[in-house]
Amino acid sequence: MLKKYLLFSIVSLTCGFSGAWIFSLSQKTESSQTIPVDSSQYAFHSANYSASSLNLGNVEFVDASKKSTPCVVYIKTVSPAQVSSYWDDWFNLFGQRGEQTSSGSGVIVSEDGYIATNNHVVDGATSIEVILNNNRYVYPAKVIGTDPSTDLALLKIDAEGLPAIAFGNSEEVEIGEWVLAVGNPFNLTSTVTAGIVSAKGRNINVVSNQFPIESFIQTDAAINPGNSGGALVNLKGDLIGINTAIASRTGAYNGYGFAIPVNIVSKIIKDLKEFGEVQRAFTGMEVVDITSEILKRTGNQDKGVYVAYVGKDGPAHDAGISEGDVILKVNGTEVDSKALFDEQIAYYRPGAKINVTLSKGGEKKLTLVNREGTTAMLKHKLVHSDILGADFERISKVERDRYGIEDGFRVTNIKNGMIRKMNIPDGFIFVKLNNTSYNKVEDFIHDLERIRGRIVIEGIHPNGSKQVLSFYYY
Repeated sequence: MLKKYLLFSIVSLTCGFSGAWIFSLSQKTESSQTIPVDSSQYAFHSANYSASSLNLGNVEFVDASKKSTPCVVYIKTVSPAQVSSYWDDWFNLFGQRGEQTSSGSGVIVSEDGYIATNNHVVDGATSIEVILNNNRYVYPAKVIGTDPSTDLALLKIDAEGLPAIAFGNSEEVEIGEWVLAVGNPFNLTSTVTAGIVSAKGRNINVVSNQFPIESFIQTDAAINPGNSGGALVNLKGDLIGINTAIASRTGAYNGYGFAIPVNIVSKIIKDLKEFGEVQRAFTGMEVVDITSEILKRTGNQDKGVYVAYVGKDGPAHDAGISEGDVILKVNGTEVDSKALFDEQIAYYRPGAKINVTLSKGGEKKLTLVNREGTTAMLKHKLVHSDILGADFERISKVERDRYGIEDGFRVTNIKNGMIRKMNIPDGFIFVKLNNTSYNKVEDFIHDLERIRGRIVIEGIHPNGSKQVLSFYYY
């Protein structure tokens, strides 16, 4: 037995040493078969990467942050809680329904207190406060004007010598370019995140308006709730966009953020300062993206945008543009999507002349018009009703022609009153009341304030669909 034990031990040791020796040989063999690396090339790439990282991380990112963060403010709003039923309105009589607060960000665009933000940040607010970057100074703010079609608003605070942000040029922004998103997510002052420009000219259908303009800069810089209205800046610290939306099912950042290009922001701000409203220019036509289905109609012309509608006696019609034409350029700038086309037109006021290049038929010259079909600068005429709890305005000629109606009145700024009790949404267009048409908004308001019993309303939902609403009101 002893001899057998010794023999077994010797065999085991021999196998162990042999295995270790074979393993060491295999390691040497494997190492010798590794593909050689050009050390000079490796050093070159490493040096480049290291220098780039140090340059961006420690110099340009820091400088851009220092330059832009003082220009971004925190916005706090107070608005009445929503009334959705008679019970809510009843409790409100006893002060039990209270108010709701929300917040967002804003960007100082002039030293004398003008601040740009998103319309949805201040929409419906009864009180707006602006807190500066240092968190020490608080100012009440008033709304100078809003533009729901681009989701922009301009505020004013009574202050001087503020740090105004420098404007960049969103036309020069390139995909892959580094950017910073500056804002106040989660009520945190001056939060800065970095990323790159992922795409331009994005249309994500988040603007609820009859004629939305969506041509967003897409970025993967982290944008969270509270960043709305904040700044998207380049590595010079210059403003290239106003952060507006995120693509997320949960409401938290999920890799995609969207900003309004600064060139649009600049035009909107000038209009709101000068006129109190945006001077929107119209071409008298509607364009759509070229899809695989439309491609069959264009003879495989896959560049540009497709003209889907041309209004009678409008600029496009007068210039000789027809439904089915394909537009390649606006004033020499290529427009390969509806978003990019809308963005180019958004830079101009009524009366401006533009050149449109067609795939067939050469170049056409258009004179842009306002919503009433003229080249004058216009102002909205809003009529308020305390009983109805909302503002009303006659819709434009452009809209009347588009919807094929003689007249209509849009309701906005809905507060507590009859309209809210009827659950009619902001932006709804009244066309008929109990089968009666109106051509004066004052007459329509007078009758609606006094009507009781069964009510039948014909109108157009903010999404463009025609609706007939029927209910009783006492």
